[in-house]
Amino acid sequence: MVQINLPQNSKVEKGKFFKDKTGSKNIRKVNIYRWDPSTGENPRIDTYEVDMDNCPSKVLDLLNKIKNEIDPSIAYRRSCAHGVCGSCAMNMDGKNGLACTKPHSEIKGDINIYPLPHLKVLKDLIGDLSTLYKQYESVEPWLKTTSKTEKENIQSKGDRAKLDGLYECIMCACCSTSCPSYWWNGDKYLGPAVLLQAYRWIIDSRDEDRKERLKKVADELKLYRCHTIMNCTNACPKGLNPAKAIASIKKMLATS
Repeated sequence: MVQINLPQNSKVEKGKFFKDKTGSKNIRKVNIYRWDPSTGENPRIDTYEVDMDNCPSKVLDLLNKIKNEIDPSIAYRRSCAHGVCGSCAMNMDGKNGLACTKPHSEIKGDINIYPLPHLKVLKDLIGDLSTLYKQYESVEPWLKTTSKTEKENIQSKGDRAKLDGLYECIMCACCSTSCPSYWWNGDKYLGPAVLLQAYRWIIDSRDEDRKERLKKVADELKLYRCHTIMNCTNACPKGLNPAKAIASIKKMLATS
């Protein structure tokens, strides 16, 4: 039988308990992962009793209520209505998603909130996305053309339709951090989010660098570490299909 021993400083401990002070009869317990690198202490799970009679419907509303009324020290990302959609991605009830769209009523029992898996934790629910963004930059996510014209670059309706299901990606990292292949090879495997973005530019009829783009991702580790587990498609809060995009890239490489 395999036994795995975690380093002492990585073991999650029982944290603080914040008892409800409102006297409400509609109370739910919220367990939140907490870790502050400046303290040198182990990560812990803090538990909060929250009055649900005065809380809007989403998990992000719940976190905002805890931060505003119970514990202002809790750290998480959110930027809804500020042009950075996807920043409140986290793991709720064991599933990756956006806290601003996840109804807390769908979670039965205690509400457990963790940072996205696999990522290095910066503080509490904030994961380090720097590697993901470097990988995103590596696929050069912009239109590349040698044509010099001041006129609009026209696409047919059919070519434009090919981008549907690709351009909507908000780079929240829910898909990549749900992928075991990315957990194991995150430094080399580009992961579903970045490969979906790569395919978005590969398939764009206006782009003139398709061959080079395909060559850049045609690598055993960058692309072929995808084993079609399909966690990425299940995890996408936008309903996109990264697995299909990756399969399409593989098909293009096989038939080109």
